[in-house]
Amino acid sequence: MGPASTPQTVVIRGGRVVDPSQKLDEVTDITLRDGRIASIGPAHSAGDATVDAAGLIVCPGLIDIHVHLREPGGEAAETIESGTRAAAAGGFTAVACMPNTQPPIADVDTIRFVLDKAARVGSCRVHPVAAMTVGRQGRTPVDMAAFMAAGAVAFSDDGAGLDADKVARAVFEQAAACGALLMQHCEVAALAGDGCVNAGPVADALGLPGIDPAAEEQMIARDLDLLRRFPARYHVSHISTAGAVEQVRRAKAAGLPVTAEVTIHHLTLTQEAVLRLGPNAKMKPPLRTAADVEACRQGLVDGTIDCIATDHAPHSFEAKARGLKEAPFGIIGLESAWPLANKVLVESRRCELTRLIDLMSCTPARILGRVSQGTLAPGSEADVSLIDPGHSWVFDGTSIQSGSTNSPFLGLDFIGRSMLTFVGGGCAFRHADMVSRLSGLS
Repeated sequence: MGPASTPQTVVIRGGRVVDPSQKLDEVTDITLRDGRIASIGPAHSAGDATVDAAGLIVCPGLIDIHVHLREPGGEAAETIESGTRAAAAGGFTAVACMPNTQPPIADVDTIRFVLDKAARVGSCRVHPVAAMTVGRQGRTPVDMAAFMAAGAVAFSDDGAGLDADKVARAVFEQAAACGALLMQHCEVAALAGDGCVNAGPVADALGLPGIDPAAEEQMIARDLDLLRRFPARYHVSHISTAGAVEQVRRAKAAGLPVTAEVTIHHLTLTQEAVLRLGPNAKMKPPLRTAADVEACRQGLVDGTIDCIATDHAPHSFEAKARGLKEAPFGIIGLESAWPLANKVLVESRRCELTRLIDLMSCTPARILGRVSQGTLAPGSEADVSLIDPGHSWVFDGTSIQSGSTNSPFLGLDFIGRSMLTFVGGGCAFRHADMVSRLSGLS
């Protein structure tokens, strides 16, 4: 990684080491050496550097399966450098970046550009998600095998659902043949229309066109039918409705190879937030009803939904200032993800800390096929997050590392924060409050 310091032998002492991949939760030491996890357990040598992790959670680096880094083409809102810096500050050691850039990640050269740029300036690992169709136009499937050989981890036309049934069939058939992961933006365009917010009383009160939940649910139904015939690895991006959650639940019970993610904002906000927050509460899929939020939370608890993502979508202040009808969809989320997820799941006693880490690290790594990430097992990549569960702070524009500040959570008081992030054994982020806890760390 670019800004991360050179890997060295680092001993992290006395933290609460939590690794769901090993069913581990105990106060102990962990040693990083030559970019790998060397050992877990009492460390008998000091190493080149030491970290006093007393009172901190030490876990596999968080992994965000759905991020927009905007580069190439959208550098006014975000770059690979600023986006990965925000990721590291949020405790993320890897992100999967979506292909709706300009030009889109829809050819081998652009995949290589993203990988090369991330290697030079990135603060975390970047896994490119390539377009499903040529130019993200929804007409001709890409050569998935060639793109995977170039470094693509998955395929999506994110920002648009794959509408044409004939093309969708060809995509599923090819993905099943070559083992590709499909990450579908589930939305039937004809049903979504020019909607801005969820169809219902909020849309009516604002006099704006709404997006019917059926737009999401009908595409999932079509895709699950294709999956029965062509068993590809199928992933539902940013699931948001109770009906969609139930569809995935039934598909899993039937043994279909389907996974799903839910975003932080679909776990924490309802459609009424649009009335207070305007364009900073405008995203796609839109914020839904309280019943939909509850269904998504329950889906995480019972295993229907596999992981939490941010759908980090930076936009300039000017773009978001256009008003609800004209402003672009999306919000940033990398730096606010942990405290919000922890509050809605762990602090509310819906799940244990180990489950949250599984949702934000271990399972995303498994879905992306990154077997040496999302774990602290000896020999794996030394990607580690240190989190202070009691750190009190305000999420404000002065501390945001992202190139944009479009968030509905600005000004909120948070409890819990990433304090130190290692990527490949190198220090990718350190909070100022950690200085007194570090010795010899370059």
